[in-house]
Amino acid sequence: MSTAILTGQPVPGSSIEADLRSLGFDVRSAADTAEAETLLAAVPGEERVALVDARFVGHVHALRLGLTDPRFPLAAIPGAVTAQPAGRQALTRAMARENSAGGGTTLVDSLADRILTALDTDGTEVYRPELGSLVATVPADPQARNEARQALTDVDDEAVRLKSAVKSRDGFFTTYCISPYSRYIARWCARRGLTPNQVTTASLITALIAAACAATGTRGGFVAAGVLLIASFVLDCTDGQLARYSLQYSTLGAWLDATFDRAKEYAYYAGLALGAARGGDDVWALALGAMVLQTCRHVVDFSFNEANHDATANTSPTAALSDKLDSVGWTVWVRRMIVLPIGERWAMIAVLTAATTPRITFYALLIGCAFAATYTTAGRVLRSLTRKAVGVPPGVKRWGRTDRAAGALADLADSGPLAQGFAEALKRPARGLPGFTAPVVALLGGLAVVLTGALTGFGAPWVIVAAVAYVLTSGLAVARPLKGALDWLVPPFLRAAEYGTVLVLAARADVNGALPAAFGLVAAVAYHHYDTVYRIRGNAGASPAWLVRSIGGHEGRTLLVTVLAALLTASQFTVALTALAVAVALVVLVESIRFWVSAGAPAVHDEGEPA
Repeated sequence: MSTAILTGQPVPGSSIEADLRSLGFDVRSAADTAEAETLLAAVPGEERVALVDARFVGHVHALRLGLTDPRFPLAAIPGAVTAQPAGRQALTRAMARENSAGGGTTLVDSLADRILTALDTDGTEVYRPELGSLVATVPADPQARNEARQALTDVDDEAVRLKSAVKSRDGFFTTYCISPYSRYIARWCARRGLTPNQVTTASLITALIAAACAATGTRGGFVAAGVLLIASFVLDCTDGQLARYSLQYSTLGAWLDATFDRAKEYAYYAGLALGAARGGDDVWALALGAMVLQTCRHVVDFSFNEANHDATANTSPTAALSDKLDSVGWTVWVRRMIVLPIGERWAMIAVLTAATTPRITFYALLIGCAFAATYTTAGRVLRSLTRKAVGVPPGVKRWGRTDRAAGALADLADSGPLAQGFAEALKRPARGLPGFTAPVVALLGGLAVVLTGALTGFGAPWVIVAAVAYVLTSGLAVARPLKGALDWLVPPFLRAAEYGTVLVLAARADVNGALPAAFGLVAAVAYHHYDTVYRIRGNAGASPAWLVRSIGGHEGRTLLVTVLAALLTASQFTVALTALAVAVALVVLVESIRFWVSAGAPAVHDEGEPA
């Protein structure tokens, strides 16, 4: 139960007490500051508490946004301030100072607003939601109250709530083909007590059924798969809209929302590959290639964003052109569509599945994703050359990164004990190398091992030599802080090298089961990398060091796969890949579940996939 303490002189006919109770608050009243402090102290420390001026006039949704969002320790709107347990101490200190200064006198001005000013003076971070057209005010006199009440009736609270449930930056397909009705599904779910997590789970189950339909290999199965994939995407949009509509954000929801999209999409790839195999067409290499390409695209997004998390405004000509294009309506939608975001991508996959064959579907997906990756990466490379980070001292190059950005990139690199050992040994000589060394050596080392595996016969010892070179170059790439202009390319280059090596060696094995086993291994490792990303985004740090060591790091796994390919027969290699996939999946899933369901995990709500 949450507690709201009404302060100030009650106003006849005011609905504030009923509004607070409708939001789940137990309402109490305080005649003066001293009584407010006493009531505050009586509220159990593990409960939310709010101070609300009894003269408050505003929409219920304004109160909901300001007083019930679970993501912020302290939050406020005009005339109201709230604290969760994490922010309770700061609120109590501010209240004590106000009581001491005011001497327990009868409240005339807004105590909540005075408390908010005291919190700001202390430098305490207080979340203030964007209210837009919603009314939230404490009128000073009867005339102001009448004007506020008139403004209240001029705005449809429910319409604003429905509109705000939809993300402001969605793709064309999602904006015009899904959100116009999915928001009403979200409201229907909210009124029946359904939670975002339940809708997320329903979306996953629907996608898995779609994958199973695709795996039948029949035309009817493919049509059903396409329809169900769109249905899954509708539910995928609905869960986020439900979370925003009812402010139901949670730690578990953050984990589900962050990982289920990838699980759904990659499971569907596997279903398509199984269905094609039933028809005599082996497209497992295409399915694995699509997963590798899509995952590497996401790593580019994540790395670039983390590298520029604390950067100032970009002054590059590329950024200026981008801002200019964003001022023209039709170019905004074209640019959002050509990067093939999740809505457009799933719509394309669904239509092609129903109308064509899995092979054509994967060809279109690979071509579209390759074009999108080229477009976005090229633009980001150009932007990076003039990007400037906050706090860069005089004399440092303008593209210098902060320590936080460099640390995030190092975590995303997923270096194991071998690469870290070489990095430590090479730290001194690496200081004199040019700033572009890290991405160049990461790219060359990755190309060496992937091309060697592709161009030599299965079991050739040269692949091991190339893998050892890859370990060395990986260590050199992270030997010094990743603060260069293009150092954000290091993690995606390393991801492409590891996943590409597994792909080409499984393809060269040329036995039944090798590529499906490789698909499983890459899926397990990719899950680990996505999990690392969302931990970093939640300011919880990267995956624990023991986990990275236990699964070898990217360079350890790459070296192990090449050794297995050189020492085992093709059939034995398939079994080994399967065993490795199961082992990695078990370790990373157990640790991930432990972390995300723990009380200390961050409640990060995924506001949408950038690509």
